[in-house]
Amino acid sequence: WFSAAQLSPSIMLKIFSWILVAATLAFSEGRPLVRQIRSANEFDRLLKKHATETGLPVIVDFYSDGCGPCRMMAPIFKKLAEEVGQDKAVFVKVDTNSQHELSSKYQIRSLPTFVFFLGGKKWNQFSGAGEGQLKQMTQQIIRQSEMDNVVLSIDNLTSYYKEVEPSKTGADIQTVYDKCVGMVKGSTQCMGAAANQLARRLKKKYKKAPQLDKIFADDARKPGSAKESNKPQEETKKSSSTRPDKPNLQLATKEQLMEELEKRLDVEREQEAENEDDDDETENKNSYVKGDFPERVVIIGGGPAGMSAAIYAARAGLVPVVIAPPMGGQLQGKGVDVENYPGLHNMTGPGVVSAMRTQAASFGAVFEMDQVVAIDASSRPLVVKTNETSIETHSIIVATGAESKWLGVPGEYEMRGGGVSTCATCDGAIYRGKDVLVVGGGDSAMEDALVLARTSRKVTLIHRRDSFRASKVLAQRVIEHPSITIMWNTVLNQIIGEAIQTEEGDIVDMDQEQPKLVKAAKIMDINTQEETTIAVDAVFIAIGHTPTTQFLAGIVEFDEEHPGYVKTVGRSTKTSVAGIFAAGDVSDAVYRQAITSAGSGAAAALDAERYLSEEGLGNEAAEFEAALMAELMDEAPEERISYNAYIDAGGKVNMKESLATEL
Repeated sequence: WFSAAQLSPSIMLKIFSWILVAATLAFSEGRPLVRQIRSANEFDRLLKKHATETGLPVIVDFYSDGCGPCRMMAPIFKKLAEEVGQDKAVFVKVDTNSQHELSSKYQIRSLPTFVFFLGGKKWNQFSGAGEGQLKQMTQQIIRQSEMDNVVLSIDNLTSYYKEVEPSKTGADIQTVYDKCVGMVKGSTQCMGAAANQLARRLKKKYKKAPQLDKIFADDARKPGSAKESNKPQEETKKSSSTRPDKPNLQLATKEQLMEELEKRLDVEREQEAENEDDDDETENKNSYVKGDFPERVVIIGGGPAGMSAAIYAARAGLVPVVIAPPMGGQLQGKGVDVENYPGLHNMTGPGVVSAMRTQAASFGAVFEMDQVVAIDASSRPLVVKTNETSIETHSIIVATGAESKWLGVPGEYEMRGGGVSTCATCDGAIYRGKDVLVVGGGDSAMEDALVLARTSRKVTLIHRRDSFRASKVLAQRVIEHPSITIMWNTVLNQIIGEAIQTEEGDIVDMDQEQPKLVKAAKIMDINTQEETTIAVDAVFIAIGHTPTTQFLAGIVEFDEEHPGYVKTVGRSTKTSVAGIFAAGDVSDAVYRQAITSAGSGAAAALDAERYLSEEGLGNEAAEFEAALMAELMDEAPEERISYNAYIDAGGKVNMKESLATEL
């Protein structure tokens, strides 16, 4: 690329003319279901457009491709957009890795974060993979936008008083109207909540309400409406013929040319965004569709153990159903390269999980993006219960992995999503150029520190011992890294935060405790008991994981020596319940590696296949189809001979001969 100073005026004029033509030809038939934001200017224009032209709320998903919960919420966000409809709300997504300006402006401290805008102002926000909360806030802001989309004109108010109280003078009516206008900040009309409030009071007094008109017509809110889609074209026509302030390309300075060029480029980018097709079709490919018969094997978990089991089971023709959010477990949150998995080079955790998933799908595995909440093993077939459905199956492979541990120190729970995190890959990019703190001494802590050191100004790593228990290679990289400061024999006592500063016009609920952002941390030297406060913008907890096996309580036996880990029989993956198998970190309290998890996943699939064969549990759908076909083919010979398609078609005896002659 080149700077403006390197371009001659003639070249700049040609480039500008070409962009002008491209922007003029751009035309939109509507807007995408979920729009990807490419620049801060585009986002600001989007908010302004829907604040002044449609009145629709704008719901924004701040995400990152390396964030597991973000991947889990992506299909939910899109599905919600489909259910709500484009005439009710506008759904957009912002990649925090490329849009640092927007992430900083709206103080995004955890991913995913959903921010709700109404009238161009921030209305509310929350962080985390909360599907219920997302749906609830979406419905609330839609109702609010519909309530605000009303205006009471002075003419309607005058006509109303003539009907209900003819004695009311024009001056008195104007006084009532002015009071309503005064309740609406920066407006000269009685509109929104103020108009609704006045209408309710008048109805209570006179048993009838005045007529309220809509600020934005229903047609203006629909994508592809004349107002929305034709505006760019109309503006272009005006700019090329009637506008008196049209820039003169021959007399304009280089700065004016670059400014106008940037405007035209923004218009073109916006039109490209409006015309883009949804690229999420692959999300629905290989999705599970419930059938009439029990599944042969259901795999719970989407990490290396689950994907390995899916590949082996699919190649055996078992058509496994993988139930898991698209998070991929611990490996999904591994931002550094996976160096200890044979055959993989220059691949990150998310890349490995994606490749495994693609391979499993290619052999016939199907996926259900949901969370398992319970298993019913009281009868056969087994039943796997999720948040949305129940699936009957003859066998289950549990490969749910482990979840992050927390310290339980003051401020940790309150500021989750406000600077406290367990996933550096997910949230690290948000703290570009800032100071962060990492707690831990194992491989997870080393990986988080190295990931954060790429973008953060300073990384402070504290460990309660005088040496790391991480692998030597990772530990040495951390020790030698110039941006990482290590504090030995140190523990975290408290996380300190301050309330989020709200902008003018933002809606604040005074009845709720205002969210806080991390500003400092209290740490203590365990030898001297000396406590110190250090200024940090984020705290990353990396002290290990616990197996995700809570939903198995009371169903299978657990390892007495290692609480939380499922007990398996001998060297197999069998559990205490026939037909249920365990693989990966749910049963491995010793190694807990991606490669060993993948191996145990393969073993679980082989054990499940052997179990199904021994129990005589085959493909019931195929067996039923074969039996049905056999029954149809096993009809009496006279019945088959008596059927004549030609007679059945028209009763003409010589039709067969005539057709043969004709052919």
